[in-house]
Amino acid sequence: MDTSEVIKEVFQKVLKIEDKGKLASYIPELALVDSRKIGVHICTTSNLSFGLGDFREKFSIQSIAKVFSLCLAYKMLGEDIWARVGVEPSGTGFNSLIQLENDNGKPRNPFINAGAIVISDILLSSLTNPKDDLLAFVRSLSTNQDINYSAKISASEKSIGYRNVAMCNFIKSLGNIDNEPSEVLDFYFDLCSLELSCKHLSELFLFLANQGKTMHDNTQILTKSQTKRINALMQTCGFYDESGDFAFKVGMPGKSGVGGGIIAIHPNEYSIAVWSPKLNKKGNSYKGMMFLEQFTTLSELSIF
Repeated sequence: MDTSEVIKEVFQKVLKIEDKGKLASYIPELALVDSRKIGVHICTTSNLSFGLGDFREKFSIQSIAKVFSLCLAYKMLGEDIWARVGVEPSGTGFNSLIQLENDNGKPRNPFINAGAIVISDILLSSLTNPKDDLLAFVRSLSTNQDINYSAKISASEKSIGYRNVAMCNFIKSLGNIDNEPSEVLDFYFDLCSLELSCKHLSELFLFLANQGKTMHDNTQILTKSQTKRINALMQTCGFYDESGDFAFKVGMPGKSGVGGGIIAIHPNEYSIAVWSPKLNKKGNSYKGMMFLEQFTTLSELSIF
C-alpha cells in the first residue's frame, strides 16, 4: 500500500472515532475554532505532496512555531545556545515555574514556554528587526510567502498571559533574560500567533527530513549535525510531558501546539502535519495523536 492510500485509510478511521478532547478555551480566540475541523498533509523527499480534509485551512500553530525560532537562533549562535537553555525533557507542564529556581533560570528545553521565552530573548539581541527577520526566515523554508502573525491571536494571548509574564520576569531576576521582559514577551506572543495550514507546515518542515536542506532551492538551513539535534529535541521534548508516550506510540520526532496542530518528521523520508483542534488532557491534539499512531503502525514507517 502506498503512502497516500495509507493516509486515506487511517483518515477515514479517525473521522469515525468520537473526539473526547476539548478546545484550548483558556485562549479566547482558540475557543471560537470549529472543533470538527480535521486535516492532514504529507510532503516527502521523493516529491509526493498529498492532503485530505481541511489541510488547506490556516490555524494557529502556537508552540509548533518554537521550532522555527530555535532553528534560527541555533543557526546564528551555534552550540553557544545551550549555555542558555537545556536539552532535557521537563517532566512537568509546558508552563511550569517549578524547575526554574532549582536550575538557576535555565529552562530544561527550548520547547516549554520558559525555554521559548529565552530563545525569544536571544533572537531579540541577535536580529536587527526581530519580528520581520523571523518571518523572513520562516518564509525562506518553502516557496510559500503567505505566512504572517495573527494580530487577533496575539492580542488574545496577551490578554491572559499572566503566567508567561511571571515566568519571563522570574527568569530575568535569575539573570537569563537580557532584554526588557515586555519586549521579549511581545515577540514571544507574536511568534506563537503564526497561522499556517497543514500543507504549509509539512512543506516548511521538510528541510528537517532532508538533512537540513530545503527541497525547493537546495539551501542548507542547518548543518547535518544541527538538524540531527533539532530532531532529537523534538523526539524527546516536542509534546510536553507526553513526549515519551508519543515516542512510544508514534516513533517520530515531532512538535505539537495547543491550536490542535502536530508536525512529525521521518528523517530522509517525509514531514507530515495533522490538525484537529480538540486537545487531550496533556494539551496535544486528541485525534492528531491517534492519526499519527495509526499511520506509523499501518505504514510501518517510523524511526525505530
